[in-house]
Amino acid sequence: MAARLSFANITALAPMVRVGTLPMRLLALDYGADVVYCEELIDIKMVQCHRVENEVLQTVDFVAPDDRVMFRTCEKEKQKVVFQMGTADPERALTVARLVEKDVAAIDVNMGCPKEYSTKGGMGAALLSDPDKVEAILRKLVSGVSVPVTCKIRILPSLEDTLSLARRIEKTGVAAIAVKQGSEKESRVGNCTGGSLDLVKTHGDIRAFKEATGASSVMLARAAMWNPSIFRSAGLLPLHDVMIQYLKYALRYDNHAFNSKYCLCQMLRDKVESVLGKRVQAAQTNLELSEAYGLEDLFKETQTQLEARRDALLSPGWRQDNVITMDGDVTTMALKFQRREYPPQLTPKMFLLEWSRRQKMEQPTYQTVQRAQDRAFQSTVTVQDRKYRSSLWSKSKKFAEQASAVVCLRSLGIPEGRIGTENDAWPQKRKIEDNRNAEEKRKKRTVDADGEPDTGSL
Repeated sequence: MAARLSFANITALAPMVRVGTLPMRLLALDYGADVVYCEELIDIKMVQCHRVENEVLQTVDFVAPDDRVMFRTCEKEKQKVVFQMGTADPERALTVARLVEKDVAAIDVNMGCPKEYSTKGGMGAALLSDPDKVEAILRKLVSGVSVPVTCKIRILPSLEDTLSLARRIEKTGVAAIAVKQGSEKESRVGNCTGGSLDLVKTHGDIRAFKEATGASSVMLARAAMWNPSIFRSAGLLPLHDVMIQYLKYALRYDNHAFNSKYCLCQMLRDKVESVLGKRVQAAQTNLELSEAYGLEDLFKETQTQLEARRDALLSPGWRQDNVITMDGDVTTMALKFQRREYPPQLTPKMFLLEWSRRQKMEQPTYQTVQRAQDRAFQSTVTVQDRKYRSSLWSKSKKFAEQASAVVCLRSLGIPEGRIGTENDAWPQKRKIEDNRNAEEKRKKRTVDADGEPDTGSL
């Protein structure tokens, strides 16, 4: 069992919105950061996510119902990454913490951000006005998860109030308290955690800052955002080299192009109007970002490697054992039915029905539910008293049923008829086509005899 993360005498990458995604965290660790924080993630959004082991990227993804990856991490940072959440509810905070605790080194509660997206609903700096809730959230987390719990606060109007709150927080059993230095919670433009904006511009400034403040550890925000190599004890690297390394991580882990562009523009700072800066700002894809830095060959090589890994994982007969999970007595996978991946007129439901007939089983049955908040659908198929469904919600009942059929077929190692697997699925495909032709003839006879068609679809 890995040792618990210590917050004594460390230098950390502070949590920063849009900056603290996986590429930046890995880069900071490469340059010498002891601990890295992810950007603040709101509990209401995270509680809807499901955990997915992404075998192509070799990451763990927490995916929202709309398929957005809210949080992505990997083995390289597992013992160093702190998951920061925005929350105002102890129970919901615990639910989110338990969702991610096996993949992170610690859980942090943001009690310092003064911006509306964080304070809305009583989160962020708004919590500082409700010490009882602060204590309730932290006690619930400390007693409910196996990893250390920390929090980040702001300086209150008086030193006495700040110390009183800190002592109360300390009694909850948290592993560390981070203080956003130099600004009160009402301030809309606060200094960075650790004072990096004015006081920490080189690695040598970190020790001086610790000695001046008496703090055990230091977080770096803007100074790290502008040049993550500030964590290097040997000194800053040329910014262009740092951006190249950042982009390599962004490509390797399929970071969203707009997020990568944002981070690169922060590093460029006053050079965003340069030739390079204008190309970065104009980029809409990871390929265009790569071209701006002369890395188009690396982009193509990375894409080829990822495609090869994806093809190997989805090759005929491959069973997704490492992404199969159990939800009670239901076998689940995180997948969606993509119609373009299957030949016209043939679907996974047809393949599953034909397989069941050949096995002399009762035909599959589907139970579908609709979610109120976004009217999305999720279906569970039952085959021989065993249940299967996709953990992702679909835009239609039809697609939800097809997704559950895919989960069943892949779990059982049965051909599903995807384009590219025709040879593997051909005998079953031919049987389905024969049955469909026979069904069409039967319908025609029914119309001839009754004057009305006998409708039905799969």
